[in-house]
Amino acid sequence: MKLLYLTHRLPYPPNKGDKISTYNMLKYFSNKWDIYLGTFIDAEEDWQHVPTVQAFCAQTCIRPLRPRRRRLASLRGLLTGEPLSTTYYADGGLRRWVDEVLTTARPDAVLLFSGCMAQFMPHDLEPQVRTVFDPEDVDSEKWRSYAEAASWPLRWLYAREARRLLDYERRMAARHGVTVFVSAAEADVFRQLAPEVADRIIHRTQGVDASFFDPDCEVANPYTDEARALVFTGAMDYWPNVQAVTWFADAVWPAVREAVPDAHFYIVGIRPTTDVQELARRPGVVVTGAVDDIRPYLKHARAACVPLRIARGIQNKVLEAMAMEKPIVATSAAMVGIEDMPGFTPTVTDDADALAAGAIDILEAPPRSDAAARACILEHYDWQANLRRLEHWLLPHDGS
Repeated sequence: MKLLYLTHRLPYPPNKGDKISTYNMLKYFSNKWDIYLGTFIDAEEDWQHVPTVQAFCAQTCIRPLRPRRRRLASLRGLLTGEPLSTTYYADGGLRRWVDEVLTTARPDAVLLFSGCMAQFMPHDLEPQVRTVFDPEDVDSEKWRSYAEAASWPLRWLYAREARRLLDYERRMAARHGVTVFVSAAEADVFRQLAPEVADRIIHRTQGVDASFFDPDCEVANPYTDEARALVFTGAMDYWPNVQAVTWFADAVWPAVREAVPDAHFYIVGIRPTTDVQELARRPGVVVTGAVDDIRPYLKHARAACVPLRIARGIQNKVLEAMAMEKPIVATSAAMVGIEDMPGFTPTVTDDADALAAGAIDILEAPPRSDAAARACILEHYDWQANLRRLEHWLLPHDGS
C-alpha cells in the first residue's frame, strides 16, 4: 500500500512536539506502507537528517522554508483574505510534486499532518483515496487566545487570523474523510465550532517512548552541587513556551527563591529567544539552549515545571516528565488531556502564589519519584495503540 504523507516540518529529529508525533507516525507507517513524504525544512541544522528520513520512504520532496522570507510572503494573505498561517506554507514546488505523486504513484491513502498541509490537496481527488486530515489542535482557537492576550495592533491581527483560520479548518474538514485531533477535548471544541462535520471528527491521544524516557536510565547529573532544580523543557522560540517561563520568572520564581535560596529554575530547549536568554540574569535561573539529551535534566530535577498560560492539545513535555516519574508543577492548561490515575497527584493551579507554594513544598522535601505518573503513561499513552486507531481510517473499511 502507498501513503502520501505531508507534514509541515521534517519529521526528524524528534526534539519538539510536532516532530515527536510526525517521527513516530513515519516509523509506524513505514513498516506496512510505501511512504511518499512531502515536507519542509525550516532550520539549517536539519538538512543533515535528510538521509535518516529518506531511509523510511519510497520517495520524498523536501522543500527549504526560510522563516524570515516566508513571514513577509505570508502577508499577501491580508490582500487575498487567506489565513497567514496557510500562505506562510504556500509552495508551488511541493504542490507540483503532490500532483505528480497522485497521478503517477496513485497512493491508496493520504495523511495530512498540520492544518496548513491540506492546502496542497486538489479538490477533485479520486473518491477511492482515503484521506485523514490531522490538524492535531484547533489552531484557530490558539490564535483567538493570542488575541485575548495581545494589545493592538497584534490583537486585531491575531483575531483576524483566528476567524480566517477557522473558516479554512471547517472547509478542509468537510473535504476530507475524517479529521483527527490529539485529544478528546480538542475534538469536542471543534465539534462545537464545525457542527456540519461533527460525525467525522475523531481523536487519538499523544504517545511517548517510555523505553527511552525511563527513570532507570543511566545519565549523568547535569546540575551542580546537588542543586534543587525545577525544569522546563521545550522549544524556546515558541511563543507559548516563552510566555510560560517569563510569567513564571516574574510571578512565581521570586517567592520560590526566597523560601529556597539554593533553588534553580532550568529552562532547557532549542533556540531560546532574546527574552528567554535575558531570564538567565535572574538569581537561580539557567537557560541551557539546545542539549543533546533532555533526560538527564528530567531525571535529576526535583520536579518538572510546566506553567503554560496558552496550550492546545496534550503536552509532550508533561508526558515525558511523567514517564520519568517526575513530580509535576503545572497550570491547568498544561494538563489538558492527561488521564486521571490513582495515586497521581500533580500540583495543578493557575494561581501564582499557589504554584509557588507547591514548588516550595517539593523543593523542601526529600527527592521523590512519582510511580503513578509512569503507570499512567504505560496504560494510556502507548504509540502503537494510538497509531493503530489512526491507521484504521487510512485502510479500506465500511466507515463504522
